[in-house]
Amino acid sequence: MSRWWQRLPLLAAIDWYVIGSLLLISGAGLLSMNSFGSQSYFFNRQVIWLAIALAVLVLASTVDWRFLRQSEVVAGLFIVSAIGLGLVTVLGVVVKGAQSWFSLGAISLQPADFMKLVLILVLAKYFSRRHIEIAYIRHILVSGLYAFIPFVLILLQPDFGSAMIIFLIWLGMIIVSGVSKKHLLIVAGIGFGAFLMAWLFVFAPYQKARIMTFVHPLADIQGAGYNAFQSMVAVGSGQWLGKGVGYGTQSRLEFLPEYETDFIFAAFAEEWGFVGVLFLFILFGVIIWRLIDAARVGASNFETLFAVGVVIALMTHFTIHVGMNIGLLPVTGLPFPFMSYGGSHILAEFLGLGMVMGMRRYGRAAHRDDMHNEFVGPQ
Repeated sequence: MSRWWQRLPLLAAIDWYVIGSLLLISGAGLLSMNSFGSQSYFFNRQVIWLAIALAVLVLASTVDWRFLRQSEVVAGLFIVSAIGLGLVTVLGVVVKGAQSWFSLGAISLQPADFMKLVLILVLAKYFSRRHIEIAYIRHILVSGLYAFIPFVLILLQPDFGSAMIIFLIWLGMIIVSGVSKKHLLIVAGIGFGAFLMAWLFVFAPYQKARIMTFVHPLADIQGAGYNAFQSMVAVGSGQWLGKGVGYGTQSRLEFLPEYETDFIFAAFAEEWGFVGVLFLFILFGVIIWRLIDAARVGASNFETLFAVGVVIALMTHFTIHVGMNIGLLPVTGLPFPFMSYGGSHILAEFLGLGMVMGMRRYGRAAHRDDMHNEFVGPQ
């Protein structure tokens, strides 16, 4: 017997496990960034962004997204997103050394966050049929071109962290689509070569310093390694139960920079301790579990691959953010999903979850194409 709220059109497709986990993770982020004085600015604005993002998620869950199976629609979204990335390198504002943002009065938007979602759509569409031909290297190259365009445009800003996410989304998608080990080794070689070229001709001095700090984390704790060192101190000082909400000295006394964005995990760990971090990981795991379940029951390869792509994007953000906060990875400035301050990444993440819910709701009405083992539905 269905509950009354499950019969409401706006709430019928909502996954309440996901919503509950989202609200708790986002709420923990709000508590971590809320403090006395001017820092309440971040808290107040983030509340507004979260309210908008939650509305976007609910609305997205009511949409029949099968129209995205049309190649021209996906291609149009990709072209518009690529143009946005190109324009931001000319018309955007510089924040923290990267020209990655469009300033729209009181708000700023980062096109790279939405390009990640569009790239997942493009690759899901491409491999939904061609997964049976993944053994051919041409499909690796063509799909790689789709990723290469935003990768280069984002590097030009320069935003190495977001460019790395673009690469990892593509890499994850070709792996789940069944790429051979031989081709995977070729990709690894190309990736290593691209890194060397970027080191020689693309990376700014501060980016090279961050990578060298990762290799020798304690070599320059008053200079390039300051952020990473203070982050590790914050995480370690949280111990088992943390110092308590509002009593994290590393963040409240501003030893830990950017604690509302790049180092929000460290700020959270200091105040909540190991037990709080474990609970945070469980909540994030619930979201990933629900996305994997949506992928498992996807009505078509397209829906399945899109859900998997969202998992890959969230997991790479999560892993890199936590890794750089505990000194296992170089500092790249990537946000913690659903938790770090910022409107663009919150909107893109909530939209992606809403789209998966909508696809799960409407995808079962499609018809099977036996030749390609694919539900094609309305074209």
